[in-house]
Amino acid sequence: MRSTQSIEILCLLLAALVLVWSGTLIAQPWAVVPVLAFAAAIATFRARAFFPGLTRTRLSIESWSMVAFVTAVLWFTDKSSSPLFNLYLLPIILSALTLGRRVTLLQVGVIALCHLALASASPHIDVLSLPYASQVVGQIAPFLLVAFLTTTLSADITEARERIENLAQTDSLTGLYNPRTFNQIWQREHASCEGGRGTYSLLMIDIDRLKNINETFGHEAGNSAITLVAECLLRSIRASDTAARLGGDEFAVLLPGATPEMADAVVKRVRHNVYKTTLDLRSRMIRCTVSVGVVCYPKDGRDLRGLLSTVEDKVHRDKELRRAPGAETNA
Repeated sequence: MRSTQSIEILCLLLAALVLVWSGTLIAQPWAVVPVLAFAAAIATFRARAFFPGLTRTRLSIESWSMVAFVTAVLWFTDKSSSPLFNLYLLPIILSALTLGRRVTLLQVGVIALCHLALASASPHIDVLSLPYASQVVGQIAPFLLVAFLTTTLSADITEARERIENLAQTDSLTGLYNPRTFNQIWQREHASCEGGRGTYSLLMIDIDRLKNINETFGHEAGNSAITLVAECLLRSIRASDTAARLGGDEFAVLLPGATPEMADAVVKRVRHNVYKTTLDLRSRMIRCTVSVGVVCYPKDGRDLRGLLSTVEDKVHRDKELRRAPGAETNA
């Protein structure tokens, strides 16, 4: 992550500047060791790209390495009273933004223990005294506050991003996938079946006489009918299946691994669930029905466009049949 690299470089530069300006490198040449070691670690870690695909592991190693580096630098710069003590905020912020609250609070606890160890190594500090306790509280309490606020902010940002991504993938009225997302899922499934010689079925569903409902009861009633059908679709399919609203009164369902017989069983469940779920409109109980077309890959075609054209024709044919006098409303 670019931001992680920036934090590491900032931490390194601040430590190096203080070591140079304070004259610590002249008085204690060994202070250059942690600086060089951390710089080498950053360069190696970035160049070799360790733990590919394990982002959390990488971030955890980098964050704890920064804690170790800051502790080593503090050892050479007046220990627990060092002006660089606030450098611990950098790994805390990194952990809070990327690793979660538990890891961040654990890190604050470890930093408090490091403070105690550094203070114990200072001959002029009595770690059992009240002044030292006040110093610890004054230095560690802001770290806890930063950790809490940053993890809270990070959680809010993550939740907001998930909501935005969800809105970009779903239909606002029904919560089903939108056409763009459905097409992406369908294309992936199709490619997988082409490579592995698998099978799948595709359903296209139209609500019958939705225009009449809109004209008689208003568009809110039409939206209620659309929502009803969407809920019935979800009750009729497996968790591994994908349902989408294509727009208006049109829906689609992808059934991975489904044979024609399995697809026909789903069609019957969809028709039954929709017909048996009544819609209460102005004290009138309305029963909705749907027209359904179904195709199966590779039985009905091997091309996406061909399958789409075929299933659309079957929906239109089913709709015409259901408009015929004496046609069954729930079959």
